[in-house]
Amino acid sequence: MNGPIDGLLSTLSLTDTGARTSEDIFTGPSQWMPLGRVFGGQVLAQSLTAAMRTVPDERTVHSMHGYFLRPGDVNHPITFSVDRIHDGRSFSTRRTQAYQNGLPILSMIASFQDEDEGLEHQIEMPAELPDPESLPTTADVLGHVEHDVARYWSAERAFDVRHMPSPIYLRVDGDHTAHQAVWMRAIGRLPDDENLHRAALAYASDYSILEPAMRRHGIAWSSRGLKVASLDHAMWWHRFGRVDEWLLYVQDSPSSSGGRGLSRGSIFSREGALLATVAQEGMIRMPRTDA
Repeated sequence: MNGPIDGLLSTLSLTDTGARTSEDIFTGPSQWMPLGRVFGGQVLAQSLTAAMRTVPDERTVHSMHGYFLRPGDVNHPITFSVDRIHDGRSFSTRRTQAYQNGLPILSMIASFQDEDEGLEHQIEMPAELPDPESLPTTADVLGHVEHDVARYWSAERAFDVRHMPSPIYLRVDGDHTAHQAVWMRAIGRLPDDENLHRAALAYASDYSILEPAMRRHGIAWSSRGLKVASLDHAMWWHRFGRVDEWLLYVQDSPSSSGGRGLSRGSIFSREGALLATVAQEGMIRMPRTDA
């Protein structure tokens, strides 16, 4: 058995409580995190999974827009309420609210569509990037570091994440540019459930999306006094892809201001198909140096 993969599957396996008001109610566990706060990708993926449970199988998610309202506590489960806002001839819309201790920690709206034919085009995947097998793993970079976060990232995450040009866990090497790319893949085989792969892609999309804004200013995750928090997250699914196969996540940050950084990402299959587009704004704060 693979511990991190089993943990991911358990986290995304929500319980239908059977309770009904005007909404569908589900509950799910919180994964342990070294700093005690629920990982944003987790609550995004769970909220999406809850919404998926209320739409017909033939309708798949094509977009999601979520706001992080409060930090979640890993010591408590999460309750998800799904409002079936609309069911049309081709599209369905759902709103999911995630709660802990009676207070919302995330609010999300997702849209689902029947499979349809139409215009087809996509941007091209960047060429001449190193293969994932040639890049160091997170364990290679952080395995020697005696810190709870380093140990968790290197050995207990469900995804292998490999950076280009280099990770910014401990320092920012090279030019301070507002773009990067990562190869990522689940560390074990996942079931043949397309909705599970879509939810897991939302989960993994939150790992590194704010890093281009940090890299641009030479800020590493280990920077003293750094405070980072996701504010909102948007995602569009274009084509299906498995998350237990290598995916290329190309990221850039067009702007930072007001203590916030905006990042965008394009997720490609290894063969070059554009699977999804992501955008996130996050709070990024460093101690003032002019005091």
